[in-house]
Amino acid sequence: MKIRRQRGVAVVTALLLTTLAVTIVASLFWQQQVQVRSMENQRLQLQTRWILRGALDLSRLILNQDVIDSPLFTQLNGVWATPLEETRLDDYVERERLQGENFNATLSGRMTDAQARYNLANLADNGKVNAEQVAVFQRLLSNLRLDSGLAQGVAELVLKSQSLSAAQQAGGGPGGGTGSAGGATGSGGTTGTTGTGGTTGTTATTGTASGGGSEPLGLVRAEDLLAVSGFSPPAIDQLRDYVIVLPVRATAVNVNTAPAELLSALVQGLSLSDAQAMVNTRKTVYYRLVTDFTSVSQLAGKRPVVPYDVRSDFFLAYSRVKLDRASLETQSLLRRPGRMAATSVEWIREY
Repeated sequence: MKIRRQRGVAVVTALLLTTLAVTIVASLFWQQQVQVRSMENQRLQLQTRWILRGALDLSRLILNQDVIDSPLFTQLNGVWATPLEETRLDDYVERERLQGENFNATLSGRMTDAQARYNLANLADNGKVNAEQVAVFQRLLSNLRLDSGLAQGVAELVLKSQSLSAAQQAGGGPGGGTGSAGGATGSGGTTGTTGTGGTTGTTATTGTASGGGSEPLGLVRAEDLLAVSGFSPPAIDQLRDYVIVLPVRATAVNVNTAPAELLSALVQGLSLSDAQAMVNTRKTVYYRLVTDFTSVSQLAGKRPVVPYDVRSDFFLAYSRVKLDRASLETQSLLRRPGRMAATSVEWIREY
């Protein structure tokens, strides 16, 4: 009887040890699978960024060729404005046949003229609000059926943002916050670059001032207008495609690419219907010189009082990369200074 009990205890002990061993082995295999999966995800994300970098190089090449073909003007029917529909990269890279992999790799994208939008940085300069630019922004808000009274609040926000930025560049004086372009900490999701292969960093939009309070460090995107009392998310959505914050001030609006709402705001007394008629005519006859714009019948007796031009230096590039289960959507600001200088990447934002 005693021997049977000992045998039973031995069997139970053996079963417990076997169960423990199986559990440990299964846990090790599971951890290994997690690590392998994590490495695969990192590899896919890295590959999508390399594909994005190639797409940006292609965009830069297209813009460089466009300025060679037409150095004096920028038009909406240029090669740069042709969108890239979703294209399978496997059709051009023989990775399936060489490596036996079957990745669903696609790339799509498009470019728009950033100077077809109103540059909010124009609202203030030299330490004061620009009244003429505020009037233009007021008319733009009215054309979009938004409260034109919000323009003054936005101008004051831009002025404060520029003052804080100047203080930071001077060495972090009073009001200088934690977080600046090129390796900062703070909210926001902008990756700034000096070109492909340049230095990257995060541009913070809010931070802590030296006085202990919370102060805005910069106006970098349309969503930052929510800091102005009276702006709501629906208003931001309505305004998003008409405004931008460029890294330079006093930029001109391109009358070859600007929408009717902005053209009407640009010229005091120009009705929205006349501006729309100019846009319709522009589809076949664009402006090669600034005098071509001011000589149209709708502008008889009227002249813009703020900078305008028929060419652009800044463009927005939108890209969407899909690679197996990884995807990456980005918006990039490209700067094309002129015919003799190469196009560079100002910043990249991921979504």
